[in-house]
Amino acid sequence: MESQNHDTKALWKILFWLINSILFATILAFMYFLLEDHIDDYMKKPVYTKEQIAEFSKQRAINLREERENNRDLVEDGIHVQTGLVADKNLQLIIGTCTSCHSAKLITQNRATRQGWKNMIVWMQETQGLNYLGKNEPIVLDYLAEHYAPKEEGRRANLDVEAIKWFVLELGEENGN
Repeated sequence: MESQNHDTKALWKILFWLINSILFATILAFMYFLLEDHIDDYMKKPVYTKEQIAEFSKQRAINLREERENNRDLVEDGIHVQTGLVADKNLQLIIGTCTSCHSAKLITQNRATRQGWKNMIVWMQETQGLNYLGKNEPIVLDYLAEHYAPKEEGRRANLDVEAIKWFVLELGEENGN
């Protein structure tokens, strides 16, 4: 009998490729069965027009704004959103004492020392019918003096003239000079 000389290296390559292909196909099938529901959900997801997306965004903004306005306890960056007052442990006392007669904006737009706030409270008691604050008066004054004291700073920091890089403008003939 004549012996056949096969290239075993090529056969091993084919066998290796075949086993890897079967293994890869098996893994893909297994992954598909695991993720089938997610894949189906993704394939069935609706496609929206730009107008629909814009309307969804507009409605979401309205809902968020309403949620913020209706959440009486919401504090962002240390500020009570509904009133604009600085939030601290005495905030509810301040809201109850001050905003029962006037807007919180009347507080936030003013600055005064502790004595200045005391003078305003006395004026409100004498002319506007504000009741005696009793033991709450020092707490109210502490809050106002701490959070709404006069500021030593202006609208912006002073310019550092030495740090400015100055440029000399040279006006040419085309500008009429």
